[in-house]
Amino acid sequence: MSFALLRSILVTAPLVALSTAVMATISVASSLFDSTGRAPHHVARAWARMLLVIFRAKVTIEGIEKLRPDSSYVFASNHLSYIDTPVILASIPEQFRFLAKESLFKIPFLGHHMKRAGYIPVPLDDPRPSVRVMTSIRVLAAAARMVRDQNVSVLVFPEGERTNGTLQEFKEGAAYIAIKSGAPIVPLALRGTREIMAAHTAVVRGGRVRLMVGDPIPAQGLTLKDRERLTASVRERIAAMLDTQTNAAAR
Repeated sequence: MSFALLRSILVTAPLVALSTAVMATISVASSLFDSTGRAPHHVARAWARMLLVIFRAKVTIEGIEKLRPDSSYVFASNHLSYIDTPVILASIPEQFRFLAKESLFKIPFLGHHMKRAGYIPVPLDDPRPSVRVMTSIRVLAAAARMVRDQNVSVLVFPEGERTNGTLQEFKEGAAYIAIKSGAPIVPLALRGTREIMAAHTAVVRGGRVRLMVGDPIPAQGLTLKDRERLTASVRERIAAMLDTQTNAAAR
């Protein structure tokens, strides 16, 4: 058994479980006095910062000045690791919610926190394609209403799942939410999270993470017929940021 795996089992996992239980309890308590989900989101940001300390992840953020305070956005990011969400939570000073697998809402403490904070469950288990399509439309429409009516942002991983580091094709959900809500899409490019915790492994290694914030892409005035083009534009922006970082590291 490697030292990294032993450390993950004996140190990292218990600390993650403890911090999650404590912060979820505080989150639920705070939600009793705040039905907007804003207080639980602040607790979630504190929890995310704790996780980054536990994971020994040092995060560098670029382009955060491109975001305007009190504006709503649809954040679209590449997806490499379980710790992508904590990195973005800890780094982006905006009130945002995210779409998450429905199964996560069944986890003790964490699931209750997510419900109270206003995160949106996404059912993935129904084998019938027509039902999955209708469910997806309802979920995306609910997210768009939340962005438009509650003046909060939303985080989406358009690849749909964690990858091996190669940027995959994007699903059109982020573009749908942006077009229906009128909020700009902000491309986010992550590097380094997979090296800290790769998919399908329990081993955690410390390391450096870079989060790059791209220029917001306006969606105001677009129709759903434009969602394919908008999706392609977001993917191109993220790919360009990742390529720029790769070239800079090579020099």
